[in-house]
Amino acid sequence: MSAKLADKMDSDMFDTMTITKAVGGFCGALLVFLLGGWFAETIFSRGHGGGHGHEVASYVVEVPGEEAEEAAPVEEGPSFEELFAAADVSKGETAFRACQSCHSLEAGKNGTGPYLHGVVGRPVEAATGYQYDGALLAVNDVWTPESLDAFIANPKGYAPGTKMGYSGMRNPVDRANLIAFLATQTN
Repeated sequence: MSAKLADKMDSDMFDTMTITKAVGGFCGALLVFLLGGWFAETIFSRGHGGGHGHEVASYVVEVPGEEAEEAAPVEEGPSFEELFAAADVSKGETAFRACQSCHSLEAGKNGTGPYLHGVVGRPVEAATGYQYDGALLAVNDVWTPESLDAFIANPKGYAPGTKMGYSGMRNPVDRANLIAFLATQTN
């Protein structure tokens, strides 16, 4: 064989091998993608059978604002008064860190929300220089520990139409600790 013929055969073989490898790689990637989808569907759905739409989701994501069809039974726990009496002010200070992005503890220094210095026991619209919304004024006159507890638990549920964008602090112990901390923030 001549050198030219050998080079031509090597170059044809190289082109054929390259094309074969590319097609094989594409088919392999497609197979991995399809098997991965099947595996994920198997893990994240319950039910057996091939019919689509009849499976029951094994994990449901709750969307805020949607009403639950059936309310879950409410577990009775200690009353707010008991929690407030046993509240830990230092843990309340830690819980306040979530509030700092919108509220200040310095009297007269409003942020997105009103300052919270002396909030426990003061009239609702008493934060100087803050423009309150009518939703809060309609449901509350004075910020008592109980009214703060209800508001912090679910601001939109307590005062529908409020400007406060916070979704609420669900843990009643954390709320009691926070309100006990806020009660210490007076002159």
